[in-house]
Amino acid sequence: MIIYKKATLNDIEGIQELVRDEVANGNILPRGDDEVATNIRSYTLAAKGEEIVGLSALHIHSPYLAEIRSIVVKRGLRGKGIGASIVKKLLEEGRLLGLKQVFTLTYKKEFFEKLSFKEIPKESLPVSKIWADCIKCKHFPICDETALITDI
Repeated sequence: MIIYKKATLNDIEGIQELVRDEVANGNILPRGDDEVATNIRSYTLAAKGEEIVGLSALHIHSPYLAEIRSIVVKRGLRGKGIGASIVKKLLEEGRLLGLKQVFTLTYKKEFFEKLSFKEIPKESLPVSKIWADCIKCKHFPICDETALITDI
């Protein structure tokens, strides 16, 4: 059985283990333990027993806009609805916080389109996103991710 929960500082090691391969292949940005700790309240986890099998973060950019980032589901469990459940939980959290829109940058456009996200030009993203995160990417400045957004 999969349970969904907010991350705690005790989860950092498991978070880093789950994202290791995706960071290595450039699908998500590397984040050190200190950065994960600073943003720990933004993470929602999927767990099977004590093992973290999925995660993502809701990163707030303004009083109206947030980003879903670092979504990962353990290999072998992909395609079973875990990622979609995490995204839905993050969108509900965003609604409760009073956000109006949530965006993402992704290589999995179709996944997010199934969840009512619509493609937008990357130029419409907050400039702070580019200088805080994108500049750390191994693909920068040639970005081949797709930007998508949804109203909540």
